Amino acid sequence: MRYTPAALALSLALTLTSSVLYSAPPQVLEPRAAALQAQGRAALEAGDINAAIDAYEAALTIQPGSVLLTLDLAEATRRQGLQGKALHYYRKALVNDPQNLDAIAGEGVALVEKGAVEKARRNLTRLQGLCGKNCAQATQLSAAIAKGPTPRVVTADAVTPNPEVSEN
Repeated sequence: MRYTPAALALSLALTLTSSVLYSAPPQVLEPRAAALQAQGRAALEAGDINAAIDAYEAALTIQPGSVLLTLDLAEATRRQGLQGKALHYYRKALVNDPQNLDAIAGEGVALVEKGAVEKARRNLTRLQGLCGKNCAQATQLSAAIAKGPTPRVVTADAVTPNPEVSEN
């Protein structure tokens, strides 16, 4: 009984230090990569998605494997309408950082846009287990699921066949 307070204090100290050891250090970008990332974000806000993708890809050549840059590239390709390519980038980020909330939410939104709502619900369940129901990423993904997949519009010009006249 007399050792109980000391044992509790020691176990609390060990718990805190072990949790600090398992947390990922914040990723710092090289100055050139950070400048290209800022350039890409500015281009994305201006609506120039191709310039944003170019900037993010250039930044990734400077600092390959960066989760931050990969997530930015995934967001840009998702906004361009290339959900399959965005899923590739989100999954690449999840390989490097499996607990990344932004990557899980982004993958879920891309899945909803592609039409895979059940897989997106699995991502939402995973997010809610990691950060709770009220975190920003879970709220964003649940709103995307509620909205549903984006309808694919096909114009008549896209499906009109070209008549060819050939000799028999």
